[in-house]
Amino acid sequence: MTLQNRVTPLGEVFAIPARGLFTGNRGIIHDPATRTLLARRWTTKAWIVCLCDYKGWRRTPMAGRSWTELFFLDEATALAAGHRPCFFCRREAAEGFRAAWAKGNAVAPPKATAMDAVLHAERLDGKAKRIHPLPGPANDLPQGTMLWVDGNCCLVTNGGMHCWSPYGYRPMLASPKEVLLLTPPSTVRTLAAGYRPVLHPSNEDGAEGGMRRG
Repeated sequence: MTLQNRVTPLGEVFAIPARGLFTGNRGIIHDPATRTLLARRWTTKAWIVCLCDYKGWRRTPMAGRSWTELFFLDEATALAAGHRPCFFCRREAAEGFRAAWAKGNAVAPPKATAMDAVLHAERLDGKAKRIHPLPGPANDLPQGTMLWVDGNCCLVTNGGMHCWSPYGYRPMLASPKEVLLLTPPSTVRTLAAGYRPVLHPSNEDGAEGGMRRG
């Protein structure tokens, strides 16, 4: 059974067999009896990015009422959707994100709830994904930033822009006409201050694949 729990950089949740490199959640947004999503797409402002494997723990996705397991191609996808690293299973990454957030946003190291409040305002426009104007030239944006380019999600890397798909990236060959920002601005400043998200390996050569199935 293919569950509706795969997330795009736009924050949309859909069903495909590929799970990706990370899991995460936004609270309980499913019915465990049918293992299907409810109408709501979040029940908490703490949208987090978690490890798929942690201390050998195994969960059956969407089978209980503790939280709804979502899956992301990579960390850049999750950050674009408005998530942040989990302080439980990804403590080192979360602390690095917090330190870079403080530096990039010129604030004292914030509590997780403070970051969640900022991200919540930046990731949603009503029920839809909030898309932002570029803060400067696209070529100056840090690696890991996700853009909305001529109707497609695209990743900024040191090797240029790569078009996103649920299965991996491919190089963007055409010159863009319209470019907007998907990754929340506070997260972009965090990336610029030194946080390095885990990227799917297909961005290195444009070869799609390498996704976990199930």
